[in-house]
Amino acid sequence: MRKHFIRVVRSLKIRIKCFFSGAGMRSFFKSISVFEWIMWCASTVCATVCFFAFGNTNYHYLIGAVIGFTMLIFMAKGNPFGQILSIVFSVFYGIISYSFKYYGEMITYLGMTAPMAVFVLITWLKNPYNGNRTEVKVGTLTKLEKILFVVISAVVTVAFFFILRALGTANLLVSTLSVLTSFMAVFLSSRRSRFYAVCYALNDIVLITLWGMASSEDIMYLPMVVCFSAFLIMDIYGFVNWGRIRKRQSENTQTLQK
Repeated sequence: MRKHFIRVVRSLKIRIKCFFSGAGMRSFFKSISVFEWIMWCASTVCATVCFFAFGNTNYHYLIGAVIGFTMLIFMAKGNPFGQILSIVFSVFYGIISYSFKYYGEMITYLGMTAPMAVFVLITWLKNPYNGNRTEVKVGTLTKLEKILFVVISAVVTVAFFFILRALGTANLLVSTLSVLTSFMAVFLSSRRSRFYAVCYALNDIVLITLWGMASSEDIMYLPMVVCFSAFLIMDIYGFVNWGRIRKRQSENTQTLQK
């Protein structure tokens, strides 16, 4: 077990080093389309303008938002580096959630999303498409995995409802729904399913509602509404783009088999 863990860590270091090499970075930035650059820039500008317009001085809100936008561009392209950024974003978001007593969000991101992102990162790095470490091989769920997905999701929802109620979490029902959609998205990400983006989009809608409620009490949380509105657009794009990636990978595999 220990030897296997060491091999995984060494492999992880090598692959991350390859990505950050000059060739790896140049290759990735060349692959970003004009639409993806526009989407990232527009999201960043909107978040920045909203942040300063309302006199917000909590700069970790803005930093977290920009990290999130960058994360979603990487993830939309099936790039494992997006999972590294997911870990960093989880820390920022956990801190923000704690400030408004959204304990469900804090627990979800620090206790589930961040640790699971490490597992997903390893899974993606171990399943590159055709040896390309900057693109994961798109997968599909087996019948057993679909059953586990439904059962575990139900258990997580019920368990967190009572945990969050005991903690006195604000907006309990919406917070519980956020935990559910977050778990579903992480589970599907670990299986390399393009439907992870659908669950994240649902999570974005829940979070827009959640932070909209918070903004009605304190306007400084409005940038979070803007942030997750941008996330929603990016996640919808992620689902569409993973569909394209899946189709391309399938066609290439069929061509090689001929």
